[in-house]
Parts: sequence; C-alpha cells; structure tokens
Amino acid sequence: MDNGMNDILDTYLYESNSLLDQLDEMLVKDEKEGDFPPDDVNEIFRIMHTIKGSSAMMEFNSLSTIAHHIEDLFFYIRDKGIDSLNPEHKRALFDLMFKSGDYLRSEVGKVESGEPLSDNIDSFASEINNFLKAISSEGTGSAPADAPAASAAPKAKAETPALPQDPKAVCFIHIFLEEGIGMENLRAYIIVNALKECGLDFKYYPEDMETNSAVCQDLIDNGFFLAFESHDAAAQAESIMQTQNYIRSYELLDSPEPAQAKEAIPAEAPASSAADNAALPAAKPAAPSPSAAAPSHSPVKQSLISVNLMKLNSLNDIVGEIVITESMVTSSPELNLLPKESFDNFMKSARQLRKLTHDLQDISMSLRMVPISGVFQKMNRIVRDMKQKLGKDVRLTIIGEDTEVDKTIVDSIQDPIMHIVRNSMDHGIEETQQERIDAGKSSQGEIILSASHTSSEVVISVSDDGYGMDAQKLLAKAAEKGLLTKPESEYTQKEALGLIMLPGFSTNKAVTEYSGRGVGMDVVKKNVESVGGTISISSEVGSGTTISLKIPLTLAIVDGMKITVGDSIFTIPVSNIRQSFKVTEEQVIHDEYGNEIVDCLGSFYPILRLHQFFHMDTNASNMRDGILIWVEAGDCSYCLFVDSLIGEQQVVVKPLPAYLNTFELKNYGISGCTILGDGNISIILDILGLYAAAIKSM
Repeated sequence: MDNGMNDILDTYLYESNSLLDQLDEMLVKDEKEGDFPPDDVNEIFRIMHTIKGSSAMMEFNSLSTIAHHIEDLFFYIRDKGIDSLNPEHKRALFDLMFKSGDYLRSEVGKVESGEPLSDNIDSFASEINNFLKAISSEGTGSAPADAPAASAAPKAKAETPALPQDPKAVCFIHIFLEEGIGMENLRAYIIVNALKECGLDFKYYPEDMETNSAVCQDLIDNGFFLAFESHDAAAQAESIMQTQNYIRSYELLDSPEPAQAKEAIPAEAPASSAADNAALPAAKPAAPSPSAAAPSHSPVKQSLISVNLMKLNSLNDIVGEIVITESMVTSSPELNLLPKESFDNFMKSARQLRKLTHDLQDISMSLRMVPISGVFQKMNRIVRDMKQKLGKDVRLTIIGEDTEVDKTIVDSIQDPIMHIVRNSMDHGIEETQQERIDAGKSSQGEIILSASHTSSEVVISVSDDGYGMDAQKLLAKAAEKGLLTKPESEYTQKEALGLIMLPGFSTNKAVTEYSGRGVGMDVVKKNVESVGGTISISSEVGSGTTISLKIPLTLAIVDGMKITVGDSIFTIPVSNIRQSFKVTEEQVIHDEYGNEIVDCLGSFYPILRLHQFFHMDTNASNMRDGILIWVEAGDCSYCLFVDSLIGEQQVVVKPLPAYLNTFELKNYGISGCTILGDGNISIILDILGLYAAAIKSM
C-alpha cells in the first residue's frame, strides 16, 4: 500500500474510532437519563451515515452494511420521534446500540490489525431489521410497511411513467428500488437525504414520500424521481448513488421542457417558490448570498486540524536536536578566544536564541498534549457493563477530565486505569446493597476517577467506598504464596498494600471474568513505570481504597540536574530533587547492618553512594569532599552521594541503544540518556529504579 492509501486508511481509522468513542459516550449518558434526546437521535444518525459512507468508500462491506441498517433504524426513530417507542423498546434499543457499537469497533480493530473482516453478518443485520419491524408495526398499530400486499389489487405498471411537472428542471433521475425491501417510502427518503447532505440542490417526487406511507406501492411500481437544474448536479448525484443501498436501477432523463424555461420564470412567481420550499425544506439555496453563507464558514471550525502523530514525533525530534545544537554553540570553548565586546554581543544573541528555542519547545510539546477525558469516558462503559453482569448499583464520578497529558502517555495508561476500575467494581465495592446498608453506607456504591496537575506530573486517582483492604490479610496471603522477601513484622502499611502488585498475587478464591487469575495489578505497575510513573495505594478497612498514579506530563524533554561521579556525568530529573547539602562524616549514622543514614529536616534517610553502586573510581570518597542530593520518587525518599553539581539544563531524553537492552539497564536505575552541549553522553537516572536495584544488591 502506497503512502497515499496509508494516509487515507489512517484518516478512516481515526475518524471511525473517534465517532465510535462519541457514540459510546452518548449511549452511556442517555442510558443514565433513560431516554434519547432528539439531538442525540440526530447525532447517532449522522454518525452511522458517516461510518457507512467512509466504509463503503474503503470497501469495508461488513462495516458499511451494519452502519446502513442502524442508519435506517434511526431514520425511522428520527421521523416518528423517540416517544413513539415504549419503555421496553427503549431498553432493548440501548442494548442493541451497545451491541452494534461493539461490533463496529471490533470490525474497525480488524482493519487496524490487518485481519479479514466478518463475512457472515446476516444474523446481526436481521436482528436490527427485526427490531425496526417490531417498533414500526407497533407504532402504526398495523402490519409493517413491508408486509405482503398481495391482497390489494395490483396497479398496472406504466410503460413510461410521466415525468413530474417541474419547469426549472433540465433533467431527471428515475430511480427504482430493490424488491421486497419494505418501508419503501423511508428507504427512498434516506437516499434523498444522503444526496441533500452532500450539498446537492434538487427536488424529489413524490414530494410527501417521507411522511406518507401510502405511496409505498407507487414507489414499488413506478419508482421515484429526482429533478435537477443542471446536468453537473445530476452527474454528482449519480456518483453518490453508487454508495447507496436498496437501488435496483436508475436512468437519466432529459426534461421535455426547454432548458431556458428556468430563466423565463419571473421573480414575481411567489406561489411556485413557496411550493418549491415546501417540497424540499432542508435543501440548500442554489446561490446563497455572502451574508447568508457567512454563518456556515465559522473560523472556529477551520482553526482545528488533525495531524499524524508520526509528524509530531518528527517535529519533536527536530526541536530536540535544535536544543542540543543550541547548547553546543553556546558552550563552545572557542568563544573564550573572542574579544570581550564580541563575546558580549554573541551572548546577547545567544540569550535571545535560547528564549526562542524554549518557546519552540513549549509549542511543539503542547501539540502533543491531549485531554485525558477520552480515557476517562471509556471507563463509563466499563462500569456500565460490569453493573449489568455483577448486579451492583455503582455510579462513576469523573473529576478533572480536562487535564492534558502527552498523547503517548495517554495511550500507555489506558489499560492500567481500566484494570484498576475493574478491580474496584469486582471486589472493591460490596456484593449487595444490603451489605452496604448494614455497614452504614449508601445503597449505591461510588467510584471516583480524578486527574490533576502537580508541577511536571499528572496525578490520576481511582477511589472507591467499598470494603477496603486489610494489610494483615494481604501479608498472610502473600506468605501463603511464598511472595514475602522479609519477616511480616518488618512490613509497613504501604508495603503490605503494595503486595497486590506482585505477579501472581490474588485474593480472589475463584476465577471470574474480571479477576482471580493473579494478573492485572502487576501489569498496571509495569505499564505505569514504563512511562516513568509511580503508583501508590492507600486503604482503610470498611471505608474504601484509593490507588494513585503519578505520571510525567511528557517524556521528550525534561529539566535535568547534571552531576559528576568520577569522570562521568549523570543527569537527575529536577522534579525528583528535594534538596542538596553537604555533611561531614560525623553527621552520618550507621544502622545495625552498617548502612549509612542521614538526618534531613528531622527525618532519617538512607544514603546511596553512586560511585560504589556503579563501581566507579572517584576522588570524592569522603563525605566532606562530595555532596548529598535528597531525591524522592513516589513513596521512596533517600540521599544520593555524588562528587559535585554542574548545574541545571533542559535535556532531550534519548532511548538507550537497542543492543544495550539485553543487559536490562533499566533494572539498574538507568532510564535513558541525553546528549550534552559538548557532544558527550549523559546517563539519565531513574530514581525509583535506582533505589530498588540498590536494595536488591544489598
């Protein structure tokens, strides 16, 4: 497939997934309210019309066909009004639409992964059609429109049906529908509406087909007509009709009236104009005035475009290289050879360049920032489905859904959040309403999903008001499975709660659809840490559990503190640094195992000598010769002993070369690297991973 087709396919996938997300969000909201507002009925019709058309263009027949059937269903509902459905039919409609959305999403997923689409869709299409027949027969109080009409005396088909009397028309398209499709008037109007939505100006006959079911037999016998004022418009209509279903055949007919007739129509023919407007109330004017057209060209709509993520990645890479190059230029040793006046002028220009570079950085990074609302809204569907299957009454409260995060990070945290929400639903919330009432709680459980910014991080929390977790029971379960690494008495509350994130740990006695297999929270921890985040758990028995994720806003460019250890330069993210200070050997305390501890603001923290951990030569082996950096990541706080501080600098995070991954450097506290201004490489330290590696090596 060439690049052009790849771009078209990417656009199709993006548009289809966005529309299906919108559909899911709309259905969840409407189901809570117990009804479809008229605006949502129209929106669902438009969504299905769009998916049908784009899928037909891409020749994805299963998607196009199912979307077309749903479009027909909502065309009927839009025409008759949602109030024409009884409460039972409305509930069945919600279930059918959720099922339809899942089916369409599954088919789009197959397109995305290159799998073949479903061949047999007849049963599902029949399910949609049967529902349409059920509501149409009940709405009319008689047999559905597609019931056999054999008892009626058949009309004699005209060999050459008379053309409608339309003095403005220069040509007609005579359309015949497929046999036995049922509700022919609605099928015909769907075709008419599809052409109108493409901006074509025409009239159609019979003029009352959308409201008069009595014309069905006439449509079967004689078809219907579209009248055009130009052959170009008719040609456009022909190309659009190729994508429409239910058309058996059509023919283009020239009007017997002279083409000049439309020019001879005087402006003072108000009756004819009024009739035209009545025949096609939704049609666009043939030649709108500039003032009338102005509202349809809103500058707000035109100000938004979709950009391929690969292009944004390339832009960020280039900006990163500019940052590195700018640093290389401003730190060049040759600058010291310049006369003072020339050097001052250069530095003045360099400061301006640095400002512009930082502005460019900020803009390029903001392009990748997207609201987390898309991920949060998908959780509504998770909660809805689990409510039905588990029989639990739970509401989902969302806070801070407008919080923005880097696009790549959003994609990485979707699964972790889903796992946490499922765990809260499955065995966080009490099994029965009576159980909650007995515990002095509301009969309806609540899960709170929130997001907020803190400096360079976004904090995402999932809280429930359910059972809560008993640390002692978790310890006992972990001991039973042989997962403890030290005596139970040495575990703190947070460490005990953190045991649920160990691989193979599960408190469920039976395996269910949602939990009990010992996988889930370990995957959550792994995925969160893969994007440089941390996870913490707090819980109180009987009150509920809160799981918090701290995620960096972006992974591309970070503020780093450069430090030296021997002849090497390391970089620590500034967001992890609390304080730097010097101490003497006398201020260092040793515990019973010989580990070094230092007092920081009234609390004691362990010391990690970086040169010892990495087995490096250094001239700063004595405490007074080096400096301590108090660092923090998640619930982990300790002090790093290094030779010296160089200074703060924005650095571009580069992944480690692929061949180094075989050494599992990430398990040794190394998260990546960066290129310094002088061209040297600096290792970026992972503060949380570094401490975990140091503990293992003790």
